[in-house]
Amino acid sequence: MALTIVGIDEAGYGPMLGPLCVGVAALRVDAWSPGGPAPDLWEVLGAGVCRKPGDKRGRIAVEDSKKLKLANDSRRHPLTHLERGVMAFLSRLGHAPTDDAQLLAALRARGEGLPWYAVDPVPVPLGGDAALLAIAGNTLGKALTDAGVGVLDVGCRVVGERAFNRAVRERGSKAEATAIGLRDHLTAAWEKFGAEPGDDHGPRIVCDRQGGRQEYAELLAELVPGLAADGVTILEQRPERSRYLVRGVGSDGAPRRMTVMFQPEAESACLPVALASMTAKLVRELLMGRFNRYWQARAAAAGIAELKPTAGYVTDARRWLKDASALISRDERRDMVRIA
Repeated sequence: MALTIVGIDEAGYGPMLGPLCVGVAALRVDAWSPGGPAPDLWEVLGAGVCRKPGDKRGRIAVEDSKKLKLANDSRRHPLTHLERGVMAFLSRLGHAPTDDAQLLAALRARGEGLPWYAVDPVPVPLGGDAALLAIAGNTLGKALTDAGVGVLDVGCRVVGERAFNRAVRERGSKAEATAIGLRDHLTAAWEKFGAEPGDDHGPRIVCDRQGGRQEYAELLAELVPGLAADGVTILEQRPERSRYLVRGVGSDGAPRRMTVMFQPEAESACLPVALASMTAKLVRELLMGRFNRYWQARAAAAGIAELKPTAGYVTDARRWLKDASALISRDERRDMVRIA
């Protein structure tokens, strides 16, 4: 019997500039015994994936994005390992993007149409060779086939600056912005996978814990569509994890069920969460690259000799806003700066 595992994680929760990105990755294990624990996919796919980059066997590094993004002063491009992992898994879905616009489209990473993200595309991979990336994709593909594991989805929900600020104003917390992406991914998993044959617990949805919060039953009741009146059953709520069985019907009226778990440092415990973390971080970095290219072009056109790029985090964002103040209108600043 098959088991579907969906991982969800975010990148960009804390910055002042740029979008919040919520990534998702879904894999299906064909040979699984109902009632047993979810398999360790690093072990199952050990012929093609590993945790640390630079593997001598040429395997794909899949891990928390913070451990894979290189420093900006590194000899290699900072996104080398994130690109290699995400694009290798995307290749299993038939995608072979050659520029950042195609890569963002393949990941369904759609923004709000702000002008600073609508720049000319740049070739990808930024930090590697396309031929070597194809070899890595083939290595991964063989490992997936041999292990009986399928890639179902790799994607990202971009919560742009305006949507982020609107959520904060309406609900009083920036956690509500994360909930926008979480709702989209939970709904998609519910509709796509919740009716699949399997054990009574359905597909497993694993999310990184939202801060120190341990109780999610009410949140799930808000986020998952079509729940029965008693559709959320608490399976456990402990510091180690919070786990729920969710039941109801889909948009087609057919029964749905799935298990949703929130776990601290889930990206180091569950491979699909790690892949979702990598996807979210890669999308945010690509969009911030577009942001910087746009404003650097504006600065050059205005005769400003240099406008150093920003990653959008608070201290450097304030520096950047000061450096770019002569370029930015009041309306642009309103649409650009996140309020929490």
